[in-house]
Amino acid sequence: MSRSGQQRAILSWILSLPAPVLRLLSGGVATYREGRTLDPRLQFLAAGARRGRPMSAMTPEEARRASAAAFRATAEAPPSGVRIEALTVPGGEGDRPARLYRPSRPSPEVPVLVFAHMGGGVIGDLDTTDGFCGRLAETLRGPVVSVDYRLAPEHRFPAGYEDVLAAFRWARDNAGALGAPAGRAAIGGDSMGGLFAAALAQELKRAGEPGPELQLLVYPCVDLASETPSMTAFADAFPLDRATMDWFVGHYLPPGADPADPRNAPGRTGDLSGLAPAVIATAGFDPLVDQGEAYARRLAAAGVPVDYRRYDSLVHGFTAFGGVVPEAHRACGEIAGLVAARLSQPLRKD
Repeated sequence: MSRSGQQRAILSWILSLPAPVLRLLSGGVATYREGRTLDPRLQFLAAGARRGRPMSAMTPEEARRASAAAFRATAEAPPSGVRIEALTVPGGEGDRPARLYRPSRPSPEVPVLVFAHMGGGVIGDLDTTDGFCGRLAETLRGPVVSVDYRLAPEHRFPAGYEDVLAAFRWARDNAGALGAPAGRAAIGGDSMGGLFAAALAQELKRAGEPGPELQLLVYPCVDLASETPSMTAFADAFPLDRATMDWFVGHYLPPGADPADPRNAPGRTGDLSGLAPAVIATAGFDPLVDQGEAYARRLAAAGVPVDYRRYDSLVHGFTAFGGVVPEAHRACGEIAGLVAARLSQPLRKD
């Protein structure tokens, strides 16, 4: 067993303790806010994290190492039946590494799904959502391409977004070679990856270019300058708090950049009609929960088909906790099922 597997096994054993014991180890009382109760396993992990150094006090390099180590201990592995291949895809300025997930029982009718990982545009890599992308490929029975886009502050806005946009265009135009119907692609992402996905869908619509057939937005940020009530109510949440969000934005945006640019704030766009159907999932204990919920409502009001789920006991980043938090594992499975159901419907006519 690998070291990360051993760490996950030990952590899983600890987190299998009864909820009252975990709460006692976490301070003795349940974390309850806005009518929601935090999963006791996540409460335990949050208590441990608060005894350490906050990400907002780290350099980007330190934060990348720390987050990668944490996710190795909590994330689930991809399903054994999914074949994983290394790829190189076009980016905004040169090629980018990517990872292709092929299911063991592919359906010839399922579009390729391009996915962008979380991390505020500063941290994260192809391993960050490895297990979740594998779950998506298995459940959808279609190929998934995960993109290793450029990170800030070495490459500030719009570098990461342009990488994902270029990768989507490539996957759409080469879908047949990836095992999907020619010219058919979907886009997805979590957190900052969700922002990229939402902005990309809007940009391609404005350009009159073939866009995604579906947009998967998991606890998305859709407005870098948002000041919704949840930004205050969950300002001290784990693992994403307000100080960390400010740290991300400070590294991501170059001096003078407009946070209201449609690529930074797709949630502010006036006309949302004609966009791709959406599957949107949020976490109850997350400063961004209001953003995702409001965007889902606005899309639905504009006539866009939307499946929305809020997982009240979970936190931001729950796709990386599926290996040790059963509710996160269940949520990831439900989200994948919603995407599969949407993509199995007849091709929409614009």
